[in-house]
Amino acid sequence: MDGSTLFADGQHLSSSHDSLAFGVPRSAPGAIYALAIGGGFAVGPREGRTVVFGRNKPEVHICIGEDDRRVSRQHGLLTCQDGRWWVSNTGRLPIRLPGSQWLFSNEESLPLAAGYTPLFVPGTRGREHLLELYVAGDDGSRPAPRPGDPTEPPRTWRLEADERLVLVALGQRYLLHEADPQPMGRQQVAGQLNELAPGTWTARKVEHTVTAVRARLSRSGVAGLTREEVGEPVGNKLNDNLLRELLLSTTLVPPDLRLLEPDDAETGS
Repeated sequence: MDGSTLFADGQHLSSSHDSLAFGVPRSAPGAIYALAIGGGFAVGPREGRTVVFGRNKPEVHICIGEDDRRVSRQHGLLTCQDGRWWVSNTGRLPIRLPGSQWLFSNEESLPLAAGYTPLFVPGTRGREHLLELYVAGDDGSRPAPRPGDPTEPPRTWRLEADERLVLVALGQRYLLHEADPQPMGRQQVAGQLNELAPGTWTARKVEHTVTAVRARLSRSGVAGLTREEVGEPVGNKLNDNLLRELLLSTTLVPPDLRLLEPDDAETGS
């Protein structure tokens, strides 16, 4: 997308578009990108401009939770006002922001900072529908670091399909941006994965999968993944350090949560 001629009336993003957690192309300063599992929308800033998201696909810019009747037909708005983008809730259920902050229906709108912000809309049977947002910085790019600091792209780690599935289940609280998240227990992970593929997973298989990834990353120089490094009592430190590395490196991103949906689950043999 060329920021110098950024879509006057907006541009649709396909369902195959990369997670916005990876950033966006250089765009008009203040442009907003919004992406859900079925696709998204991007548009430049203009005072009073409004982007609508919700379940009713024909009447919103971004469809979210299309098959979930707990999501409102028009669940929220993104509005450009006073040079900033604001999010407001027009639906029945609250919207969760990072840090376990909740935005309820008809509350005052909240401003969006430059950069990446995931929103979560609760649905039926514990489902949470992700809407990724990204606001381009003042220079039309990602927010810059402090002057003089070198900027390097994160090193992502290669994961096998079954490893990714296990780690998404293990780290789902982190991907949901809960406050003070902790890894799920291995028995909980096995139980959840067996709901997707009955009889495939055991707590021991989950533990072996996670241990193998920790060992591989430790050999590659990631600190804090061995008992010797963290000391006793170990508790959840090893898996907590592993999950934080996978998120900080963008190896795992919030859209990976879709792997825990029945239609999208991929399990190992």
